[in-house]
Amino acid sequence: MKWITVSRKMGTHGSDIAKWVANDLGYRFYDTEAISQMAQELGVLENVREIDEKAPTLFHRIFSQRPIVYLERLYSVLYELAKQGDAVFLGRGSHLLLRDFPCALHVWVTASPETRIRTLRNQGWTREAAAHALKRSDDERTALVKFAFGVDWEDPTRYDLVLNMDKLTVPVAVSTVLHVVRSPVLSDASADALRTLGMLALARRAEAALMEATGAQRFVSSLSVSVVAPGTVRVSGDAETAETKATAETILRAVKGVEAIENAIRVVTIPLGA
Repeated sequence: MKWITVSRKMGTHGSDIAKWVANDLGYRFYDTEAISQMAQELGVLENVREIDEKAPTLFHRIFSQRPIVYLERLYSVLYELAKQGDAVFLGRGSHLLLRDFPCALHVWVTASPETRIRTLRNQGWTREAAAHALKRSDDERTALVKFAFGVDWEDPTRYDLVLNMDKLTVPVAVSTVLHVVRSPVLSDASADALRTLGMLALARRAEAALMEATGAQRFVSSLSVSVVAPGTVRVSGDAETAETKATAETILRAVKGVEAIENAIRVVTIPLGA
C-alpha cells in the first residue's frame, strides 16, 4: 500500500496529473467529491465543507472553536481514506498529515505566473481575470495551510518531488511520478502504519467532539484525549465536578469508532473564594 499526495497551484495542470497517476496505477483518487463522500459517512459533511481550501475569517478564528473542530474532522476523514488502500490525494494538507509515513510520496506542482496565466487563457479566461483568480487561489491556500499547520505551503522541503511545469508536459510529469512510485525508494505501508492511521483518525474525532460540546472551553482547557489502542480512548485531566467528568465520557461514547473509554479524569473541587 502506498499513498501519493499532490499539492498544486492553480493553472499548473496539477489536478490532471493527479488523476492520470491514479488511473495508471489503479489507485483510488481522493478529491473534494471523494472526501465529501467519506465525510458524509462519518456524519461530518457540513463541517468539512466549511474548510474548502481556504482559511476561516479572522473573526471566526478569534471568537469561535468551530474552525478547529472542522479541521479536526477533516483530518479524521483523510486518515480514514488512507486506511482504504493505495490512493492519490489532491490537496487538503494531505502532504502534511501523511508526512511521517515512509510509504507516502509528496508531490508539489508549480509553474511561473506567466505559464499559469497562459494555461487559464487557453481555457477561455481573460488575462486580467486569470491573474486575479491565481492570486486569490494562492492567497487562500497559503492562509489555510498556515492556519491549519503553521507552515509555508510553498516550502519545497515539505515535498519529495517538485514539478515545475514551465517546461514539462503533463505526460512527462506523470511519467516522472510513476517512476518514483515504482522505484524501491518508496516502501509499502506496514500493518503498524494502518493501525496508527486508525488511531489518529479516532483521536481527531474525539478531540473535535469535546471542543464542540457545551462548555467546550472548560473541557478543552483542562482535559486531554488520547487513543491508547484501536477503539479505546483515554481522557485525563482535572474536572471541578463528578458531573463534568461524566459528561466528558458521555460525549466521547457518542463518537463513531469509540468502543471503550478509560476515564482518568480527576475531580478537583475548587474551594469558594479561591
